[in-house]
Amino acid sequence: MAELHERIYEIALKRAIFVPSNEIYAPTAGFYDYGPVGAAIRRKIIAEWRRVFITNEGNHEVETALILPEIVLKASGHVGHFSDPLVECGKCKKQFRADHLIEAKGKLGTQTMKIEEMGKVIEELKITCPDCGGKLSEAKPFNLMFKTNIGAAEGNPAYARPETAQGIFLIFPRIFRYAGSKLPLGIAQIGKSFRNEISPRQGLIRLREFSQMELEYFFDPEKGKLEKFGKLKGVKVRLYLREAQAEGTEKLLETTAGEALAKGILPNEIFAYYLALTQLFYESMGIPFESLRFRQMREDEMPHYSKANFDIEVRLSYGWQETVGIAYRTDFDLRSHAEMSKKDLSVFLEIEKKKLIPHVIEPSFGLERLFWSILEASYRKEKEREWDWLALPTKIAPYAVAVLPLMKKDGIAEKGQELAEKLRKRGLDVLYDESGSIGKRYARADEIGIPYCVTIDYDTLKLETATVRFRDDGKQERIETGELARYLEKAVEENRTKL
Repeated sequence: MAELHERIYEIALKRAIFVPSNEIYAPTAGFYDYGPVGAAIRRKIIAEWRRVFITNEGNHEVETALILPEIVLKASGHVGHFSDPLVECGKCKKQFRADHLIEAKGKLGTQTMKIEEMGKVIEELKITCPDCGGKLSEAKPFNLMFKTNIGAAEGNPAYARPETAQGIFLIFPRIFRYAGSKLPLGIAQIGKSFRNEISPRQGLIRLREFSQMELEYFFDPEKGKLEKFGKLKGVKVRLYLREAQAEGTEKLLETTAGEALAKGILPNEIFAYYLALTQLFYESMGIPFESLRFRQMREDEMPHYSKANFDIEVRLSYGWQETVGIAYRTDFDLRSHAEMSKKDLSVFLEIEKKKLIPHVIEPSFGLERLFWSILEASYRKEKEREWDWLALPTKIAPYAVAVLPLMKKDGIAEKGQELAEKLRKRGLDVLYDESGSIGKRYARADEIGIPYCVTIDYDTLKLETATVRFRDDGKQERIETGELARYLEKAVEENRTKL
């Protein structure tokens, strides 16, 4: 599995998918830049998430500030509790997360350990610096937020936001009135968050700057039903329940969202609906059913304000990795901000004639972790093909089509450029490539997941036809150039990548 990680990372660097930030200097861990290919894939993942979780659902999208005053994050609990256990090597001065070092030795249960306990476990297990073997310091809490100051005068502390959710809670009263003062109400945000990780690792999996796609669904706690859940109650999911975790097994319960709700595993229809919708979304991104599971957070992991938490985990080269959290946050956030701000954040529902603080269910997606999961799920290496390739779904491929003139002479290149321009005007993302042999160009297109290659040759000039090559099986079909745009649009819509 380590080989898979290394191969994808190699492709990412070679094909401008993503690269370490500030690469010409010594790159700082936890920051990555995206080249043309990676930026295009990310935009399309975001567009698809927006379509599924915002547009189709009739939810509202906002953009809120990246910098939050300290009082906001005191109310949310981040100032007092958002920390990881830090140890430092007395010899090389490198810093590490104490829980990660303990877990690397095979000891579990660090989530419930106090920092003092971690220090004792490190001594008992004789854990030393993994880089130089030096003696480690006592563990101490390290707050994960990036701190700054607002304005020239000191005394106005603020932080780069550690999540997009708090901005949604702060703007909720305005959006509630804008949307007609009715519940339920979904408010979503897509944007950057920042966490000053002690020791970022595993590429895109643990970052200091990352993107989130979050939805906060506000509702009357006495009305947890959702009419449209009926359409998704039959969606199959695999649940990794607390009982199996306590037994130390990886036994999964394969069931449907409706059955899990009926058994009381899920708290209400809203939670069950978004769990099922998340399952379908991940499968539409090309991640197979058998590589997914919803892990129920153990009671000792649960935030004190939560009624239910499930993480969707993907089986990666790193092992099972959390990529989405679905949480029933109750009314904790609005109530905390009401107390800290001294503002009434309750709402009055005209039809029901009652006043309440809404409860919230939150599906929270880490974009980079999803991005990496897609790369691993789509990676292909076959004996009959001399190069590796990405079997990306057509809707998130960086380009829909590569236009490849067979020759640069006799007007073939000009015809290719003309055809590429026509396809772009129809809304298709097109890569035009005329350098190197046709085989090498096919390889470059496959390696970044382009589903179709259109080859322009002498018959294109004579007969107004072009060859369409399908990525997944390499088969080809001759199509009239006047029909080409319609043909490709239909293939993209159907996610047809084989002839």
